[in-house]
Amino acid sequence: MENIELLLNGFMVAFSPMNLGAAFLGAILGLIVGAMPGIGSLAGVALLLPLTYKFNPTTAIIMLGALYYSNMYGGSFSAILLNIPGDSPAVMTALDGYPMAKKKKRPGQALFTANMASFIGGTIGMIILTFAGPALANLGLKFGPSEMTAILLIAMTSISWLVGENPIKGVLITMLGILLASIGMDTLSGAPRFDFGNMYLLGGIPFTPFVIGTVGFSQVISLMSERNKKVEEKFESKLSIKGSMLTKRDVKRLLPPALRSGFLGTFVGVLPGAGATTGSFMGYAMQKKFKNEEPLGTGAVEGIAACEAANNAAAAGAFAPLLALGIPGSGTGAVLLGGLMMWGLNPGPLLFQNEPEFAWGLIASLFISNIITLTIAILVIPFLTKIISVPTRYMIPIITVVCFVGAYSTTYSMYGVFVMLASGILSYFLQKNEYPVAPMLLSFVLAPLLESNMRKAFIISGGSLNIFFTRPITLVLMIVFISIIVVPVLRSILSKFGVKKNQSVPN
Repeated sequence: MENIELLLNGFMVAFSPMNLGAAFLGAILGLIVGAMPGIGSLAGVALLLPLTYKFNPTTAIIMLGALYYSNMYGGSFSAILLNIPGDSPAVMTALDGYPMAKKKKRPGQALFTANMASFIGGTIGMIILTFAGPALANLGLKFGPSEMTAILLIAMTSISWLVGENPIKGVLITMLGILLASIGMDTLSGAPRFDFGNMYLLGGIPFTPFVIGTVGFSQVISLMSERNKKVEEKFESKLSIKGSMLTKRDVKRLLPPALRSGFLGTFVGVLPGAGATTGSFMGYAMQKKFKNEEPLGTGAVEGIAACEAANNAAAAGAFAPLLALGIPGSGTGAVLLGGLMMWGLNPGPLLFQNEPEFAWGLIASLFISNIITLTIAILVIPFLTKIISVPTRYMIPIITVVCFVGAYSTTYSMYGVFVMLASGILSYFLQKNEYPVAPMLLSFVLAPLLESNMRKAFIISGGSLNIFFTRPITLVLMIVFISIIVVPVLRSILSKFGVKKNQSVPN
């Protein structure tokens, strides 16, 4: 009850004209920044931080918090309509969002699904943050290198068959993602590896150009190769909010994955170094384990709902360690932490006691920003869906320009453009030969985290494996990891044994 009273006081702070205007402005800017490939929440918050110097701390953090949160909404716009994720958490959204918009001719419903799932996931994350923020932050502290290694091992073993029915191809493409992620400087020693004497490769392969190429530019190549093979289909759809509303069947399909991913994403957001991108990938991977009305990757409502709910919940959950412990969970969180310290605030256990107006005003503003962002995102659907009706002969140059600009704006050099081109060509040939690219993207994201945490765990234990079996949380996670590997093998052996036994029985 005390938390509810404090939250109500926070709403009184958030509803002041200045703070409400800041939340509204942050929500709009976040949608724009999120929809523009190559910028992302980190750059958006960093660029706007100097503009908040003259604001009072509460107003400033409300504006930046709203921008960070609404960025999760905006990333799905370009992912669904152009197959180019606006930000890294929207990578998984493109897998089902674009097929639903383009192939199934339901762009409005795809956007509506993403918006509603984002709202549900974010609301779950905010409610958990309100009632269990400090407790979750303390739980996150218990996840050291060994616990994080076990979680990431579980995630890595779940992605090989993320998309596609061929496990061998899934394993191969996962290993390719790990290999590409290992290019550059060693995460702990700083020694160069796989750089081939190229100074640009010392910094590794930048994620955003790699994703833009893999998902976006490969699509350009595909459109160019197929433009003469078939007559272009005309797209006709009700470009209205009413025509974009979900059916009862869609809502029933949306709710379970959105609710599950809301809880999972909040937990992932609390973990140190995980972030919304990891939450989105893990939400999608978890949904693969559940029954879906349509196969994921073909335009399934469940796929869009799972990843969008997870990344918004993770964005909300990331505020728990930031406010309660002063520990940022991502690059964007680090910028927000710098802003808090610049304004003379010290995030930590005493923040909620010494600065309740600030802490609870920020949490209340997230609820307001969630509603504002959802409203704006729904209102612009009729204008956004017109993008999908543009003829292919015009879409090819438009998408190409977006890919080039997005890749260049990340690195401010032609290196990002070259990475985008190379990854696009590679992805095109992989998909042409029926190799799924989703496992490559996920392993590319998770491999550096896995390597870093695993090596830290071995350093702590002096190279002993005991660290993975003596700590209670790690032991439970390792049992789950081993079960994931062993159970399918045993099931396969038993099924073969059963077949042979049935064949041996005489008629």
